[in-house]
Amino acid sequence: MALTDEQPAARRPAATPYGHGLRLDRWDPDAEAHVEAWLRSRSDPDFRRWNTPLTQVTDLAEARASLAGLRKQAADGTCAPFRITDARSGTTLGHIGINMIDRTFRTARVGYWVLPEARGRRVATHALALATDWAFAELGLYRLELGHALGHEASCRIAQTCGFPYEGTLRGAMFEAGRRDAFRDVHLHARLATDPSPALVEPSAPARGR
Repeated sequence: MALTDEQPAARRPAATPYGHGLRLDRWDPDAEAHVEAWLRSRSDPDFRRWNTPLTQVTDLAEARASLAGLRKQAADGTCAPFRITDARSGTTLGHIGINMIDRTFRTARVGYWVLPEARGRRVATHALALATDWAFAELGLYRLELGHALGHEASCRIAQTCGFPYEGTLRGAMFEAGRRDAFRDVHLHARLATDPSPALVEPSAPARGR
């Protein structure tokens, strides 16, 4: 079912994407394990190298507030945040979000991160494939954009693998790591609902990167 302008956020699709040994669940700011995982991600050097969140998260209280804000945006229908989990154990592996949802133009931006212990297992690749299919099928979106800092080769490979071709470089489109007074370039990738779904071939050995 596609989400239309007439449907309130409370009636948004409740389908839970799963596959490839993963399940995309909801974040709960009242769950201590979720809050701790969110804080750990913000403290990870690799995350901080490639991301500069607008909201600072340095302790559990700020992490809980950040997740509460994310839940509010989800209720408003402006984003669809997912906790990437192991399908069997329910362990948190990372995050993927369909952000900046524009229902008029049927577009959104997708972003993701994976916790250090979950890297090298194609978690981000499989989560992106699941979230992309979900966004097209359940939200009725037509175009999904994915941007990453110039030089982030792992994210570039993930985008290409999941059918998001490189479309160009956006100059000065995101903050430099840990700064608000300097900017860096961004690689823009995008995928349309009419693009063919790529076949995700499993490697014989764990892939490097996110």
